[in-house]
Amino acid sequence: MPRSMNARVLQESALRHFLEVVRSGSVTEAANRLGVAPSAVSRQIARLESDLDTLLFERRARGMTPNAAGELLAIHAKRAWQDIERVADDIRAVRGLRTGTVRIASTEGFAYEFFPPLIAAFRQRYGGIGFSLRVNTQAEIVRMVREGDVDIGITFGLSSERGINVELRQPSPILAVLGKQHPLAGRKQLTLAQVAAYPLALPPPFTTLRQLLDISRSRQGLHFETVFECDRLGPLIKFASAGGSITFCGQETLHDYLERGSVAAIPLRDREMNERHFEVQTMAGRTLPVACRAFLDDLGVALATPQRKPISG
Repeated sequence: MPRSMNARVLQESALRHFLEVVRSGSVTEAANRLGVAPSAVSRQIARLESDLDTLLFERRARGMTPNAAGELLAIHAKRAWQDIERVADDIRAVRGLRTGTVRIASTEGFAYEFFPPLIAAFRQRYGGIGFSLRVNTQAEIVRMVREGDVDIGITFGLSSERGINVELRQPSPILAVLGKQHPLAGRKQLTLAQVAAYPLALPPPFTTLRQLLDISRSRQGLHFETVFECDRLGPLIKFASAGGSITFCGQETLHDYLERGSVAAIPLRDREMNERHFEVQTMAGRTLPVACRAFLDDLGVALATPQRKPISG
């Protein structure tokens, strides 16, 4: 077997340097994250390319992008590190859930209202388990789960995704959210046609929520007057509660607002507004570490628990 195909190279620490360059797109940034000199990273990359007898990156003025060979190696390397982490976690599990990290990516509503108390309760039982929570868009969460950058993703699914295993799936209807003094605040149900007569505060077009709103608007031939757009739900809800407009979100985002009585959250009768589901996603074909699987069990119980306060109109 030629030196370039020596399998030993695929088990060495050079892969860690390689993966950091893939993630950051820069030798300098990878070195900063690893706490080493850029020259050390460059040597490791050069060593990998020499041992494999192929270039792994396209060198550009503003950084480095993996080529086809680099992307193939990155897939292998990520899975290899995940297997190492899983075995280490399984060994630790023999002594109980004492150490480990659960990496989560979530949409905004779950990140602010749902996960912090759930994580705190989990750590009361397993104090050695740490957590990393990243807030991102639906498309980015799917990518992070598929590529192994996080262990668990919770997001809104509109269709099946390649390389993704759906652990849990539950309905998440879209509600109209408005200030308590709004003329529509006393209604038990609304339609988009009724809501469209008022100024709206909306998320940007790339979000699943906005996409569903636009589908229903187009189907019904409605016109929306958007007076405030924001890529975070918090400001949209605050703006609506102050009487500025009507916005939209799921109930999982609204718990604290409903507890304070600062908004009304009213169900919508339109079909598309009741077809949204949120999903708990993991990488297809991956055996999760013990800590992740234990947290998924808690997550399933929490999601099956009814809301502490009903929707108010």
